[in-house]
Amino acid sequence: MSENKLRVLVVDDEPAIRRYLNTALSAQGYDVKLAGSGREALSEFLSYRPELLILDLGLPDMDGLEVLHRLREFSQVPIIILSVRDQEPEKVKALDEGANDYVTKPFGTGELLARMRVVLRRPAQTGDQPIFAVDDLSVDLARRLVTVAGREVQLTPTEYDLLRALVAYPGRVLTHRQLMQRVWGGVHDDGAHLLRVTMSNLRRKLEPDATRPHYIVTEAGVGYRLRVSR
Repeated sequence: MSENKLRVLVVDDEPAIRRYLNTALSAQGYDVKLAGSGREALSEFLSYRPELLILDLGLPDMDGLEVLHRLREFSQVPIIILSVRDQEPEKVKALDEGANDYVTKPFGTGELLARMRVVLRRPAQTGDQPIFAVDDLSVDLARRLVTVAGREVQLTPTEYDLLRALVAYPGRVLTHRQLMQRVWGGVHDDGAHLLRVTMSNLRRKLEPDATRPHYIVTEAGVGYRLRVSR
């Protein structure tokens, strides 16, 4: 294990996928450890102490969601799901369980590397409070100040809470349920409508063109992602 390389644990039951990711990630300067089962993944996680986990769901001894659930009981290490399961309910469940991102197979290496960079990125810190900035958008959480191209934007308390929830996890998909929990304190009968209307109003105030959002990206049927610079 190299002390200077970022440690990535790849968990997949297909030897060909493990070999491919080992080669591709090692070529990018990552220190890679491989596991082919859920039990092996949990054991390697404790001994290897990875800084990022790439996790398949179809493991031979236990479902990847169970591995995810167990890890989230004690660790917040970034986890990217890499799976052939491409149905929206599967994606939503994994993200609700605490996955940082979800990439479906077959996948492009460039896309996976970009997703890795995003989940590993942390907001810039000023003192004890973060200032999130991407392109012309800036969110100063300490001062509750939102600006676009240097111009202050007036948000309602609910709009600000929604934006703050997204800023807390830049680049990560937040499901509708997660956002409703963070902004409204739970899931309500009219929650989907409240979220849709509030998001529409927020985009109208932040986006150069609200019909083609640049900052807040929709993940169809799943939730929303706050774009970050690559």
